[in-house]
Amino acid sequence: MMPSGTDILSMRPFEVCSIRPPTENFSLTFRLTRNCYWNKCAFCPVYKLGAKYSKRDLADVLEDISRAKRIDDYLFERGIGYPVYSSASHGRIPEISDQVMAAQWEAGIFPEESPEELRCDQDIDPRLAWFLTWFNSRPNLADCMNHILNWRIHGGATCFLGDADSLNLKPGFVSRIIGTVQENFPGISRFTVYGRTSSAARMRTVKDLRELYRAGLDRVHFGLESGSDKVLSRVHKGVTAEDHVAGCLKTKEAGLSCSVYVMPGLGGADCSLEHAHDTARVLTRIAPDYIRLRSLEIFPMTGLADAVQNGSFTEATEEQVVREIRTLVEETDADTELLSDSATNLLNINGRLPVDRKRILAEIDDYLSLGTREKLEYSLHARLQSFIGQYGEPSEDIITALMPYLRNSRLDLEKAGNQVLNEIITMIRMKLMP
Repeated sequence: MMPSGTDILSMRPFEVCSIRPPTENFSLTFRLTRNCYWNKCAFCPVYKLGAKYSKRDLADVLEDISRAKRIDDYLFERGIGYPVYSSASHGRIPEISDQVMAAQWEAGIFPEESPEELRCDQDIDPRLAWFLTWFNSRPNLADCMNHILNWRIHGGATCFLGDADSLNLKPGFVSRIIGTVQENFPGISRFTVYGRTSSAARMRTVKDLRELYRAGLDRVHFGLESGSDKVLSRVHKGVTAEDHVAGCLKTKEAGLSCSVYVMPGLGGADCSLEHAHDTARVLTRIAPDYIRLRSLEIFPMTGLADAVQNGSFTEATEEQVVREIRTLVEETDADTELLSDSATNLLNINGRLPVDRKRILAEIDDYLSLGTREKLEYSLHARLQSFIGQYGEPSEDIITALMPYLRNSRLDLEKAGNQVLNEIITMIRMKLMP
């Protein structure tokens, strides 16, 4: 163990971003804002449990960066990262954090009160209760140590600045944060943020965005969801297709990488074709660096859940959603990377457009050529694989549902009726995080 030069009495947790792009799962994160100021999208469950939007003071964010630096230094002083960072070191975090907390308690220093952001009522919908276990708006010291360790294990080169729309902030504020992070963590080579296309289109000039690029920002993740004004209006997205185009083109002109998310299924059964065709047209005009597929899942306590209940929204079938994706692949005329990096997607299709278009379409058509029963079995295996990939192993209720069909540790679905398969598929899908 190396001698400690860090004042452990000054060590405190810092706020991390529970909501971030999958590509930033192992990034170091800092919150410039809390939650989402729009928070009206009918499909989004994330901030529907009492979370309030707020902009954080510059001094508070700078203090968080300083706290992260102290934790990072202290972990290394305790031998974590020497000679290499390893996942095995997670086992040491409880002991190290307990020792720090014990020293602070002995000195009369007690944990800080942090803002309560999520409401956890006893009668909360079980599905939302499941998701809440994976979000942590009030991290303790051990949580922050594990956050930094994960970042170091995965290279220590990326940083995400959240929460929902950092383009809503003044460029000078964001630039100051990026510069301070770089001073404290010089190994970081990529900074990313979420942004709303309306912010880029209506609030930020190309000069503003170029200032962010020069400060070190590399990429903006935009939630387009759809290129159909009808669909965007129906789900209360608060933007138009022209906002999408203008905001993304300005971002690209400034030198920033543009990563966009689209949501197959968002048009429902009645607007499925319009949603797909219009989205392909918008993507063609934007030619983003990345197109990321996020198939629609409807969550409790959202506008779409209410719309389904009152009959004003009918979900698209899995086959309709796949056909929408086929339309996107076939009609998007742009040099771009298509990625299926969400557990909500049925098909795992990835590639470069236009060069991989023929191969991707063939993969989609292979699925569409299956019979009804074959599609069900395909869906069950795909959803189960996604669940295991996301959580490591099936939950107890999924294991119980599959138990009658396990033969020598393998699934034998011959005796499972179509209704049973649909019920198990639904159970799994309800637990997958987008």
